[in-house]
Amino acid sequence: MINRLLLVLIALSFATAAAAQAPAPPPTPAGALRNYFNGNKNNIMRSAEKMPEEFYGLRPGPQTEVRTFGQHVAHVATYNFLWCSQAKLEKNPNAGKELEKTLTSKADIVKAVTDSFAYCDSAYTALTDASGAEIVDITQENGRQVRQARMALLMLNVIHNNEVYGSMVTTMRMKSIVPSSSEPRPAAPAPAPAR
Repeated sequence: MINRLLLVLIALSFATAAAAQAPAPPPTPAGALRNYFNGNKNNIMRSAEKMPEEFYGLRPGPQTEVRTFGQHVAHVATYNFLWCSQAKLEKNPNAGKELEKTLTSKADIVKAVTDSFAYCDSAYTALTDASGAEIVDITQENGRQVRQARMALLMLNVIHNNEVYGSMVTTMRMKSIVPSSSEPRPAAPAPAPAR
């Protein structure tokens, strides 16, 4: 009896080791979009926190129509609330607030973008390939009614955030600050020696 139990345990340990070495299946489209969102959120949040407050009013050029670093971060917050509320079929909790014009301190801007990403988290967490294919009726800022696939809205959000992040990076580089996506990666652990 003990020998059989020992054999079963040995077999299970080999099966577990083999399963651990098998490559994970690729994510579904919804899973891939969720991964992109989380990476994007990480880059924006870490860069917003890393940028000193004294540079939140910095523009990458003399043109007044170009957003400051702080306005870029607030812009991300505004559109996170907009597109995630549309994907969730909810009223925009930020409707009528002009974050880019009203928020000026780093603390207030970082809080707004943190809140906006927290609001979006549930939209991306709940997303499946089936729910992403559902058509939702939305009203654009200009009042025009549009029908859109839920996943397309959430994809638009990630694409938009990446574009804004690129502008944030330009401003950070002007002050020789390394943006989060360019920070050195920790070295991979050395492989275990063969036995």
